[in-house]
Amino acid sequence: MQLLNWNDIDLVVFDVDGTLYDQRRLRFAMLRRLLAATWQTRSLDTLQTLRTFRHVREALGDQPEADFMRLQYARTARRRHKTEDEVRALTNEWMERQPLRFLAGCRYPHLDALFAGLRSAGKQIAVFSDYPASDKLAALGLQAQPIVCATDAGVARLKPDPFGLLSILRQTGVPAQRALMIGDRFDRDAIAASRAGMRALIRARKPHPAFDTFRAYDDPVFQPMLMRAKNRAGQGATV
Repeated sequence: MQLLNWNDIDLVVFDVDGTLYDQRRLRFAMLRRLLAATWQTRSLDTLQTLRTFRHVREALGDQPEADFMRLQYARTARRRHKTEDEVRALTNEWMERQPLRFLAGCRYPHLDALFAGLRSAGKQIAVFSDYPASDKLAALGLQAQPIVCATDAGVARLKPDPFGLLSILRQTGVPAQRALMIGDRFDRDAIAASRAGMRALIRARKPHPAFDTFRAYDDPVFQPMLMRAKNRAGQGATV
């Protein structure tokens, strides 16, 4: 595999969950809140419903179907003997609203410097996520444009479907060969990027034979952008 040359990249598209923050750390924090709620209600229903919802979403990503937005709630509701509105309210509360307070403490190190370095180098920064991302980015203290999600009415497709990435390419006017997808899943982010004709860089503990990988945001691959941010900060301090 060729080494990444940042001069060949005009657009960097980030995934959010597990890519911009430590998902295990967040889930541990949320598990404590869920266990507290479980103790108060003396019921495992919320935990089990959330687990079922995640399984349904994974299955819909593996075997795409039309109208996945409705099916994710309908199938969960059927399995958990609930209404779709009940499932929607529960998942919005525990998967979208409640985690926001913990995100800043779970953000991976060096991301603020990386984003600053990318912008200093004239790179566009976008986001493509399977879940709503605007509030999460705000909680993380990061900015990107455009922000495209699988739940957007104009997308309605889960990764590895590349439709969201193709939408970003159209909005930014950047050719696929000059765009980079940074994510944390080979079966979702990397495959979506490949189908869109883009290069992928995946956060992983071990190398992959087909895709570039990294372990942390201060790895050598990011050093040119981090140095730009450091130099820019140093110049600002001397003004």
